[in-house]
Amino acid sequence: MNVGIFLGHPAHFHYFKNTARQLMADGHQVFFAVKEKDILETLMKDAGFEYDKVRGKREKSDKWHLMKSVLEIDWKLGRFVRKHKIDIIIGALIPYSSRLFGAHTISIGEDDARVVPMFSWLAFPGFSTIVSPVVCDNWHWEHKSVKFPGNLELAYLHPNNFTPEASRVKQYGIDVEKSYFIMRFASLNAHHDSGIKGINTEIAQRLVDILKPHGRIYITSERPLEPQFEQYRISINPLDMHHVMAFASLYIGDSQTMAAEAGVLGVPFVRFNDFVGRIGYLRELEDVYQLGYGIHATPLAADSSIRRADGSAQPSGVEALYAKVQELVAMKADERKALFQERRMKMLSEKIDCSKFLTWFIEEYPESAEKTRKADVEFWERFR
Repeated sequence: MNVGIFLGHPAHFHYFKNTARQLMADGHQVFFAVKEKDILETLMKDAGFEYDKVRGKREKSDKWHLMKSVLEIDWKLGRFVRKHKIDIIIGALIPYSSRLFGAHTISIGEDDARVVPMFSWLAFPGFSTIVSPVVCDNWHWEHKSVKFPGNLELAYLHPNNFTPEASRVKQYGIDVEKSYFIMRFASLNAHHDSGIKGINTEIAQRLVDILKPHGRIYITSERPLEPQFEQYRISINPLDMHHVMAFASLYIGDSQTMAAEAGVLGVPFVRFNDFVGRIGYLRELEDVYQLGYGIHATPLAADSSIRRADGSAQPSGVEALYAKVQELVAMKADERKALFQERRMKMLSEKIDCSKFLTWFIEEYPESAEKTRKADVEFWERFR
């Protein structure tokens, strides 16, 4: 079987890297189509994966030019499918040209449809199947959805697939025996980020002041850093980032993916932006497993509909952010670590190795879709 994988974001590389390797080991041909985005090509090259580039020209940032760029990428993906005689193509792609050239199209993602409405309305009607975590709301497309008990960070950070290595952290001059904190500033410039607030300069400075007495601070950023924060910047090989995260005492940022990665590793996270309360898999990590904390960046009214899973008020505003960070750093380091690792083990006991599931799902498709919809508890045990 020829499998195509479209990668439009660095996180997608991690979602599918283990599944791709297993498919190859099982005798399938795997072909990657990659969109230029941040460090994505660096990750592919460092991992030794060959790939085709797909580009869409975007001269302006308005929605019309975005649409033109998306449609151009769609057509190029169709040519990619034809070139490699793809049977199944997976990822967060626009599916129409791929289907035109005979491929099954499977959407694999974890953002609720309402969070990315432009992509959902444009893409979901054309997919053969939509695969997502149980907690995802696929809105008008639930009828073609297949859901699994987990999240996509567990496709690469499940203990079956990842073991933190202190040696890979020490090469950056980081002492894993002492407390250190990771701060991440996202660019928040994707089309679905319009109007979204995150960590600005003033907030970042206050967080540094809170953290500094308790350990070292390391900042990684998608956007340019102000001069006063350059002393905290750390340049890490992207393939080592999860090792560095695993030994951290706390993660703070306005990035969704890195917050989830910290959570599944048992590292407490504090996430600060206006997506808080809207994304199912992060709400589960925060509200059900208490592996991290989402603080809504915009102060909310008392009657706001953005609430925790138990119905209680969602904390909001910068003062709530500062208070939560102060609370966490005030805990004894060993007690904090033990508490969050215990919560992590509870989460892992109820989730699956998502890479193992995705490999099976692709190899057995389309029969796998119907089998998954009828799954019982015993069915999921094979993917632990």
